[in-house]
Amino acid sequence: MARIIILGNTAGGKSTLGRQLSRKRGLPYFEIDRLYWQSDWSVAPRDVYEQQHTDIIEQDAWIVDGGGDLPSIHARIERATEIILIDMPLWVHFWLAAERQMAWASGTIEHPPAGNRDMPPTGKLFEIIWTVDREWMPRLRALCAEQEAMGKVVTRLKSIDDLNAYTQSG
Repeated sequence: MARIIILGNTAGGKSTLGRQLSRKRGLPYFEIDRLYWQSDWSVAPRDVYEQQHTDIIEQDAWIVDGGGDLPSIHARIERATEIILIDMPLWVHFWLAAERQMAWASGTIEHPPAGNRDMPPTGKLFEIIWTVDREWMPRLRALCAEQEAMGKVVTRLKSIDDLNAYTQSG
């Protein structure tokens, strides 16, 4: 069975792609943000997050998007049959995050991250985007390269055009 992990920085289209692939491929979809973030944007208790995460990735088939924490990413990558890395320039994530914040503020956001009604603080959101770009993305690229060298299917999407094309073909 297919187990697909979608990784990348915040506000890069991971959840949108995950929902679309779920419909196209008939696989259950899970958004890590729903496990990791509580309604006040604090991190869920570690034991609760880890148990829910384990319950999901032990299933035979899934599409899982998002970060959570690095140990859980390692576990997901190991179990995945396919990896999609959304690896766009930093400015694109800031731009998409700003668009999403405006949609949220105007009440027009269709799928709020983590299912939260309340918008995350913009400054904190941008700080996370910066940190993920500088600290996590090099690690994610290396993990993907390692998995690809071992024969796992890895798809890298480096632009909005790549993301849109993959969505159409996926």
